[in-house]
Amino acid sequence: MRSMKSASLISVNSSVIRKPIMMRKATLYPFSLPMEAGVVLRYQRLKTRDGFLVHLQENLQENGREGWGEISPLPEFSHETLEQAQDSAVAWLQQWCSGTQPEESDLPSVVFGLSCALAELHGELPETANYRKAPLCTGDPDEVILRLGNMAGQKMAKVKVGLYEAVRDGMVVNVMLEAVPDLRLRLDANRSWTRAKAEGFAKYVNPDYRHRIAFIEEPCKTRAESLAFARETGIAIAWDESVREADFTPQAQEGVSAIIIKPTLVGSIERCRRLITETHQLGMEAVISASIESSFGLTQLARLAQWLTPDSLPGLDTLDLIQSQLIRCWPNSDIPCVTLDKLAMVWSCECQ
Repeated sequence: MRSMKSASLISVNSSVIRKPIMMRKATLYPFSLPMEAGVVLRYQRLKTRDGFLVHLQENLQENGREGWGEISPLPEFSHETLEQAQDSAVAWLQQWCSGTQPEESDLPSVVFGLSCALAELHGELPETANYRKAPLCTGDPDEVILRLGNMAGQKMAKVKVGLYEAVRDGMVVNVMLEAVPDLRLRLDANRSWTRAKAEGFAKYVNPDYRHRIAFIEEPCKTRAESLAFARETGIAIAWDESVREADFTPQAQEGVSAIIIKPTLVGSIERCRRLITETHQLGMEAVISASIESSFGLTQLARLAQWLTPDSLPGLDTLDLIQSQLIRCWPNSDIPCVTLDKLAMVWSCECQ
């Protein structure tokens, strides 16, 4: 019997009907983009931002659909390595390509990238994006203060604290709030302070300005200490690292105003959406934030933010930390862009 690769035959009343078979193709492209000098993540200087782009295609014989996603575990923050992410992605893609329903990976960066690719493939990720971003201050505040002068609407900035002495951080925050009277600040401490250091920080922030601190992301080493800090200082906090822990569920707690969702570290679009819904039901804010994704991943996060958190300014001001953009560029950025033809293909599969 002759083998049929693109169609199966069904006999009905002696006539032959051609039944099309869905064709699927999956491709994995590795990327490595140079970082700006001086980017340090916890205990490691990051020289390149590495990851994969996944490309899904369906119904190839009928000018079918396609979807893309970025899989880029963040060193020092993701539990999975780049090699583990690749192995997990390939295992999922092999099953998807063959037409079976793959089991979800247990690696957040893989799950998120694949869920983006599927959402694009099925037309579920809206094209409209929120490209506004809160300027990020990691050192000298003067540059950020100048950028805020050109910012339309509500002025919001983010300051990384905990990198220097807590007293210095308090002085920087105080200077910024004094210099820009309509400014609100988001602060990120990454659980770096002891209670004593957190209290030292608070002492240098004018009590009249504290209400303009939208929140500090996890100021202390434990949740209990962070909650106590919020109660005693009147400075609101947000959960960030806690959101990625197995026992976390959004709760209404005194002093907690928001949760920070970093999809590359949290998981699928569906998981992010569920967390956002639960948080909004409690009257709290949910903020979608970056994990130093490429411009490709950032543009998808901007679309996700417009879709799921339209009333919150996303935390996506990490584009300038990488020296090259990737295929999809951030609007009005003059950073050079790496095109698809410059990427090698590390794995591909086509099935029907």
